[in-house]
Amino acid sequence: MPPAATPPNIIEARQVSKVIENPPNRVEILRDISLSVPKGQFIGIMGASGSGKSTLLGLLAGLDDVTSGSIVVDGTEITALKENDLARFRGRKLGFVFQSYQLVPTLTAEENVLLPAELSGNGRNARERARDLLERVGLSGRRHHYPVQLSGGEQQRVALARAFITAPPILFADEPTGNLDSSNGHHVLELLLNLNREEGTTLVLVTHDPTLVAHADRIVTLSDGRILSDAPRSQALHSETICS
Repeated sequence: MPPAATPPNIIEARQVSKVIENPPNRVEILRDISLSVPKGQFIGIMGASGSGKSTLLGLLAGLDDVTSGSIVVDGTEITALKENDLARFRGRKLGFVFQSYQLVPTLTAEENVLLPAELSGNGRNARERARDLLERVGLSGRRHHYPVQLSGGEQQRVALARAFITAPPILFADEPTGNLDSSNGHHVLELLLNLNREEGTTLVLVTHDPTLVAHADRIVTLSDGRILSDAPRSQALHSETICS
């Protein structure tokens, strides 16, 4: 039997740098980062605070501009897009889960989940999908509640459902359990992984917590704005154990 074909890369970062110029100061946040992510892979990006991991996520997701280099996402060079085109691309192709939930306080749980589909003009059958996603994250009975009526763990589960509403090929998660206790954090992580597997989504997760990347296919570790290591999970976690 021939070996399985390697999936194509859905993300390609080529010699990416991010510099903040504030004369007379010049701060290099990321330095000459090159990174490839195959379609369907779960990649964990780790590093201490200030290592540049959240900045890298923002660049890969088109939420910030590179200083130099290029980024290709699902066949489109996003670093060459104008802002309006980039916003449309994000709406079609990308999902986001942040540490701070970022729910709209005047919308119900169901309305928050529906929002990306409505903004992208992809609202047909979206309400049925929103209700299905809320059921899958255990919140079917809370869909008419507002964020203030939900616990932190419930709000993050709403944010997860919202991230998947448009069935994006790529999901970016930045410290998705950072504001949760260990029990809620574990539950949200399991839901994220289950949805990722069911939907076939490429997952890029940023964290400083090694327990969050225990199921990742691959771990990239940043230090001082550079890639310190890039290895399969077993090898990366073994190295962390040896070095700790």
